[in-house]
Amino acid sequence: MDAVASLLDQLDPALEDVNPVELAFENQLVQVRLGLGSSLFSALRAKHAPTAAHCLRVAMGCSSWAALLGLPDQLRDEIELAALLHDIGKIGVPDRILLKPGKLTRDEYLVVENHRRIGVEILRSCAASPPMLNIVHYAGAWFDGSREGYDLRSEQLPLGARILAIVDAFDAMTSDQVYRRALSRERAVAELFEFAGVQFDPQLVREFCSYLSADMVKLHGNSARRWLKNLQPDQVNAFWQLSQSTGTSSASGDSVFQQRLLENMHDAVIFVDSSLRIVLWNRAAERLTGIAAASIEHKHWTPSLVSLRDDRHKLVDEDDCPVIQAIHQGGQTLKRLSITGRNQAVIDVDAHVVPVHGKNGVTFGAAVLMHDASSQITLEQRVQSLHERATRDPLTQVANRAEFDRFFSMTVSDHMKRNLPCSLIICDIDHFKKVNDTFGHQAGDEVLVNFAALLRRNCRAGDLVARYGGEEFVMLCSDCDNSSATRKGDEIRAELAELPLPALNGRSVTASFGVTEIQSGDTPETMLRRADRGLYQAKENGRNCVVQLGSGWSGEEPAPKAWSWFNWFRGEKTDHLLEKTLATAVPLNVVVEKMRGFVSDYYAEVEKIEEGHLLLRINGQNSPHMRRSSDRPVAFLIEMWFEEGKLDLGGRTGIADRTICKVSVRPVRNRDRRQSDVLERARKMLANLKSYLVATEIDRKQLLAETAAAEPETPAS
Repeated sequence: MDAVASLLDQLDPALEDVNPVELAFENQLVQVRLGLGSSLFSALRAKHAPTAAHCLRVAMGCSSWAALLGLPDQLRDEIELAALLHDIGKIGVPDRILLKPGKLTRDEYLVVENHRRIGVEILRSCAASPPMLNIVHYAGAWFDGSREGYDLRSEQLPLGARILAIVDAFDAMTSDQVYRRALSRERAVAELFEFAGVQFDPQLVREFCSYLSADMVKLHGNSARRWLKNLQPDQVNAFWQLSQSTGTSSASGDSVFQQRLLENMHDAVIFVDSSLRIVLWNRAAERLTGIAAASIEHKHWTPSLVSLRDDRHKLVDEDDCPVIQAIHQGGQTLKRLSITGRNQAVIDVDAHVVPVHGKNGVTFGAAVLMHDASSQITLEQRVQSLHERATRDPLTQVANRAEFDRFFSMTVSDHMKRNLPCSLIICDIDHFKKVNDTFGHQAGDEVLVNFAALLRRNCRAGDLVARYGGEEFVMLCSDCDNSSATRKGDEIRAELAELPLPALNGRSVTASFGVTEIQSGDTPETMLRRADRGLYQAKENGRNCVVQLGSGWSGEEPAPKAWSWFNWFRGEKTDHLLEKTLATAVPLNVVVEKMRGFVSDYYAEVEKIEEGHLLLRINGQNSPHMRRSSDRPVAFLIEMWFEEGKLDLGGRTGIADRTICKVSVRPVRNRDRRQSDVLERARKMLANLKSYLVATEIDRKQLLAETAAAEPETPAS
């Protein structure tokens, strides 16, 4: 650890984990879109870089969606400008609130909400476009007019404001926060439908759902080209004067090596600057604490952030915090402490805190190293042991399919028991046959070797990369959710598309990616089929893109319920093994699309389909819930009745539209009911169905009377 501390002592703590090429490209996009207004964006980035990055993502999303909607150029310009600067008012939010590493109190939330008024005032002093100002102002209004401070509602609200509100909320939900991990795309869409008609325009929510199914890479690329090539200085300078400063930064070769070292260290590394702002939180720190770097960097360090305890397991206060002491008093600290990690588990750590000084004696902050000192064998250690014994693919030197199948089953089981997310990425090189036909099979082999090496470079400790067959590879990401896996897949996709390959005379290739996360009721087979379906959709969307499917891990596993002879004495119905009523916020047409995915992943046969009624047969041989090779196959019938109704949810939501689904599960053969695990298999299948529909169980009494009266009768089996 001393050697590592010596290296960290030489690092500039102000250096942030930002790719200089990406930063230069972002600056160029912002400058040509905003002109002199780019100085406002630069000020926002200096105040709070994550907010500026969020604004740029929202602006690109609004631009792409506006193009798909066919909006006129003038309105599209106004929406783009408003989106880029819609959070400019956060410049006026105090750092103690903006950098707080946790949930805000009600009073703090009200202070943050005031940033909308501040932002409009800032823009009004330098912008000459009332429509753009109206978009920024009304982006915080609710569609039903229930939010105070706004005089418009429904279609009276500017179209740009309604569009911005949806994209803004979606990006916020699919980004990591300190108090929660990013939601999967499907869960975020379900949340939009949940508040459609209340917070968001319901018609635009449906349109946004269709937009998410489009070729996102192509749409975002078109938006970037429009900004860089089609916009003229006089267009953007109708608002303000153009500035030629790009604000680009460069990184030395040393920083690249240091960044790679920090990303792949097994020990947690944290940089805290002199104002107690967290400026680096490496991947090992994410694994150890369960807090994502994107959600914690730029926040204020406090010992309560990780529930730091001393050797007597007493909570450490700020006066005794070794990190704060190192910054204010100097001097290194090496001691045994404990923190709270995943699932509130207490983890013993050896903490080494090193103050970082400049040549003139000025303290820049502190570097913190935490080594897991717990006696429990961690998942990462087991994975490393498996890697050492793994059977390798002879060409690419990654794991082969047999090793992947063995490890995949173990990982899914382990993560479910530990209530942790894990994700699967399936990737396939585009038009690989054309590579072989044009350059020869030896060149094709070199392409495979280079692609495998790229995947391994992006592989963390605990992940597994394997060649699944031909030009298809898989990456199993432990302790990783949908959002992180999708981001990783897109980074790999972008890097591959820019990577010159000597075997192809300096040309590059592209690849398509399917991503999914384990979800309730899953098995390795259902998870693999869902990821493969995502890969197929990526191919259908034009290749060179990432498609993520699945609602993600909810942490809810169906509890097996023992059968009792008392059930027989009570006279319970025996025709249906399991009956539940589900409700989902997504409309019926989206439910139909999700059911197609369920049918595909389970290899189900459609026995009967009519309006509002679906009967599926899942044959025993294809059932993913057979735990052992000795298990006898059980064929199930899943019968479903769909209706659109209203639920009284109480609280702020009140009466809301929902898609109601009554589900009945029963074995095809009555004798299969005697199998000891048949109910457990049915429960897992139902839990998986809930995940596909992003649904919750409800009591039929929650349905309003007029809906319940129209409930379809369940035919006897």
